[in-house]
Amino acid sequence: MNIAEIKAAVDAGKPVHWANEGYRVHRDGLGQYLITFMPNGSTIGLTDRSGRQLNGSEADFFISEPAHGAVAAQGRVVRGAMSDTSSSAGPG
Repeated sequence: MNIAEIKAAVDAGKPVHWANEGYRVHRDGLGQYLITFMPNGSTIGLTDRSGRQLNGSEADFFISEPAHGAVAAQGRVVRGAMSDTSSSAGPG
């Protein structure tokens, strides 16, 4: 993603990340676009001071999509099956 695509996605409320989902791209109250490592709050600007160079490779920015449909349903079924198996295993 390039700078314009990243900013547009953030402004549209999409979950934009850098490198992995632990790094979230967001806009603060002053209008600055930032990259924050969510586990500890460490933050850097999306770009250098000129605003023309990303602090990271374009290829490393992505929008995460929420899990829905068959994948999410399958996860629920597996968890349910595992708990059913453990609750019925052996006398009680």
